[in-house]
Amino acid sequence: MHRAPCLHASAIIGHSGNGMGAQTTQTDNSRRTAGVTFAARLGFEEIRHGYHGRETLRGVSLTAEPGEVLCLLGPSGSGKTTLLRIAAGIEAQSSGRLLLNDREVAGPSVFVPPEQRGIGLMFQDFALFPHMSVVENVRFGLTAMPAREGTAEAMLALERVGLSHYAQKYPHALSGGEQQRVALARALAPRPGVLLMDEPFSGLDSRLKDTIRADTLAILRETRATAVVVTHDAEEAMRMADRIALLRDGKLVQVGTSDDLYRRPKDLFAAAFFSEINEFSGVVRNGHVSTPLGVAEANGMAEGREVSIAVRLSGVGVSADSGVIPARVVSRRFLGVVELLELAIPGSERPVRARIRADILPPGVRDATISVNPQDILVFEKDSETPYIGETKNTE
Repeated sequence: MHRAPCLHASAIIGHSGNGMGAQTTQTDNSRRTAGVTFAARLGFEEIRHGYHGRETLRGVSLTAEPGEVLCLLGPSGSGKTTLLRIAAGIEAQSSGRLLLNDREVAGPSVFVPPEQRGIGLMFQDFALFPHMSVVENVRFGLTAMPAREGTAEAMLALERVGLSHYAQKYPHALSGGEQQRVALARALAPRPGVLLMDEPFSGLDSRLKDTIRADTLAILRETRATAVVVTHDAEEAMRMADRIALLRDGKLVQVGTSDDLYRRPKDLFAAAFFSEINEFSGVVRNGHVSTPLGVAEANGMAEGREVSIAVRLSGVGVSADSGVIPARVVSRRFLGVVELLELAIPGSERPVRARIRADILPPGVRDATISVNPQDILVFEKDSETPYIGETKNTE
């Protein structure tokens, strides 16, 4: 196994040796259009990795297509950041191959240094140098250029993110959102074929996230670089990604569009990661399974097979008297646009949760009724592993 060398920061941020320059054009909003780069295909083949005898990646095979925004999604410890570090060259896998445009850059007998890969990495904490001005921070990844050319290219990168007027300021004088845009400018300045982003919005105020995320996505589209973004937030992945790769315990669970993963989750873990669910257990009888919330189809599942059933909170309809299942309101929490309810129903030891539009149920109602569309009941074969229901992000 090849060991990744100790890296200088410029090797991680990027370099100007790919020669992939492009013209920029002035836009009406005083921000230059991002220079186009030559997007690369990044492929992982049977990647394995471990720390102290514990395997953290277990045979992951995945490809980010040219110009695609691919999100690596999963809970803490799922292996998504390790996969990113292997792509950057900070870590070396124990087995498997890393391919860039179908050329092996890391494998059993090859290890291309990070600075020669044409891959940029944007750190979670932005990693800006406090003693350097903003323009000097952006120029830091352009060490192969003469100073004057590097400064000019850095200024263009700052114009792309709308911060050229802050060129001579220092990072401490900028807000968190502005520092994030400087870090993005620095990562994009060398025109990398692939840009890796590790939890790029986690340090931002929740009120700023939507705006900064939208701006970042627009710039990624303009540059046409392949982007691989790590996040633990399902909604963030759905907002940004062309495709999402969901990981758990170092293994790939499911890959697809946000529509695929939300509407057709492969297992209970995937269903729970994309929305809050009520969970039940059941047994297949005559191609169906009975739950306290109704009967669902279990097509293709063996007779007598034990199954797990998931019902999304948004799939539980609650009304005063027009439903089919009697219920007693146990708790009711107003959340603005919606209300979160807990309801006791016959046949269930645990309360059923529902997320309904606010004001549908009159104030003070204790007795209500529930109805569920059978299409909102998801049935999965029982997994030998304990189902994971933590760290979900409601997207409804």
